[in-house]
Amino acid sequence: MLRHPQIPRTQPVHHHTPVPTFQEHYRNLTKLLLSLTHSRSLPKGLQLHAHVIKTGLQTIPLLSHHLINFYSKTQLPHSAHKVFDESPHRSSTTWSSVISSYAQNELPLLALRLFRRMLHHGVRPDDHIFPSATKSCAILARFDVGQSLHCFALKTGYDSDVFVGSSIVDMYAKCGEIGWARKVFGEMPERNVVSWSGMIYGYSQMGEDEEALRLFKQLLMEDGVGVNDFTLSSVLRVCSASTLLELGKQIHGLCFKTCFDLSCFVGSSLISLYGKCGVVEGAYQVFEEVPVRNLGLWNAMLIACAQHAHTNMTFELFKQMGSVGMRPNFITFLCVLYACSHAGLVERGQYYFDLMKDYGIEPGWQHYATLVDLLGRAGKLQEAVQVVKEMPMEPTESVWGALLTGCKIHGNTELASYIADRVFELGLVTSGVHVLLSNAYAAAGRWEEAARARKTLRDQGIKKETGLSWVEEGNRMHTFAVGDRSHAKTVEIYKKLEELGEEMEKAGYVADTSFVLKEVDGDEKNQTIRYHSERLAIAFGLISFPKERPIRVMKNLRVCGDCHTAIKFISKCTGRVIILRDNNRFHRFEDGKCTCGDYW
Repeated sequence: MLRHPQIPRTQPVHHHTPVPTFQEHYRNLTKLLLSLTHSRSLPKGLQLHAHVIKTGLQTIPLLSHHLINFYSKTQLPHSAHKVFDESPHRSSTTWSSVISSYAQNELPLLALRLFRRMLHHGVRPDDHIFPSATKSCAILARFDVGQSLHCFALKTGYDSDVFVGSSIVDMYAKCGEIGWARKVFGEMPERNVVSWSGMIYGYSQMGEDEEALRLFKQLLMEDGVGVNDFTLSSVLRVCSASTLLELGKQIHGLCFKTCFDLSCFVGSSLISLYGKCGVVEGAYQVFEEVPVRNLGLWNAMLIACAQHAHTNMTFELFKQMGSVGMRPNFITFLCVLYACSHAGLVERGQYYFDLMKDYGIEPGWQHYATLVDLLGRAGKLQEAVQVVKEMPMEPTESVWGALLTGCKIHGNTELASYIADRVFELGLVTSGVHVLLSNAYAAAGRWEEAARARKTLRDQGIKKETGLSWVEEGNRMHTFAVGDRSHAKTVEIYKKLEELGEEMEKAGYVADTSFVLKEVDGDEKNQTIRYHSERLAIAFGLISFPKERPIRVMKNLRVCGDCHTAIKFISKCTGRVIILRDNNRFHRFEDGKCTCGDYW
């Protein structure tokens, strides 16, 4: 029988994938974990953590450190602490990671407790642990604990370390101890951006704007230091407080060059700058350009909208916050209540006030003051009184002041007189409230009490704040007081006001001199109402600025009713846009109308 020849069988080819070594597997895990930390990818990070536990690699200290850091960056500090507790070998790096996790996630007390626990375990703090502890003291404003940490750093020789020294400077500055901050700053052998930024922030918080700007200028000339988002936001805060729009624009340019313009912290400061300087369209533009918006950024935009009478946009932004999962806070509700108050929206204001409790926020005295202001301005004075009576805390000066303002607007002299008696029981109050009290008594014909209110001001050495208005031209600020004749262009300014007076009278303007008697102090009563500080500033703007440029005037006190009427006529007669910020809100005058709708 014939047989088929045997066909040799081909052996299957096996491609062996080399099994990664332990070291390679560990390195791959570490790389992946660092990548997930950078991208803040929580679901994948949780899966990777489960894999680490299954393979028993959680016992490696450096891997524990990376897991703690991952949970810290994804804002889960308690999960970070759990990893720490389960770690059998705790190096100084592991301690540093978990302390930093609490400090970075605004849990300073827990950070300091862990720091103390670490010392009990005999672990000495290093250049990573000290900054986390001092940051916690700064958040708590615990100067005493921070000073103890400073002493500890001195004893262990870490005070000369640039990171530790910078964190100490920053801590003292944020605790308002600028003298101590300056001393440490002056003794540092080397300074970095944190130490410079801490000093600039400290001076800006103290209201020492010139020194803050001087330090910033000095920083820009330092080699190899640079700026960061905290530096820029601190300097922008100075520009906002002093309404230095032109300088703020230059710093905005620097933010753009250094790519910090997209930071939510810098963005918040820029929105505040443009909002406070009367350029609300600039605030909108910044808001739209920032890709990731934190709560501070939303609140900054809400404040700008509320102050500029963009009431509907305030409500729209509040609605948008909810649609993107951003929870409002204490300040958010203050913004929407403020918007309601200055638009006379009583029902809407009451709705937002009640809504606070749905978010677990207990109204503070600021919210009650705004609600009282809302009711008082709307003429619902008895309802406002009822709110004051039912407040869970003692009414503050601001609450009484809001009620007095409502009485004054609606001419309720009897209630104003009663409130004045209650306010006097508080003892020390500000000069502004004393003036309100005096006016309330005078309106009720209680002249002796009115004189007593004025006398109390003098006896306590409290001076009535001088009414000032200022306008920016280039890099120079031009400031005016009532009847001021010290300006270099005084002749032209007063000539312009005379011309305007004639035009305004032809257009139907009649001066209301009652505001002179009620709101201006003794030595100012002789001055004609047409020479109030804001009118001088506007006249300067009219003779100095091109026609297409809006005239932006800032004022430290509330604009009086007559000046508000007069500026409407000025805008109509000159065809100019005039933006006035008083101590309460912005008024945009155009073609004889104001955005406040005469409700302020």
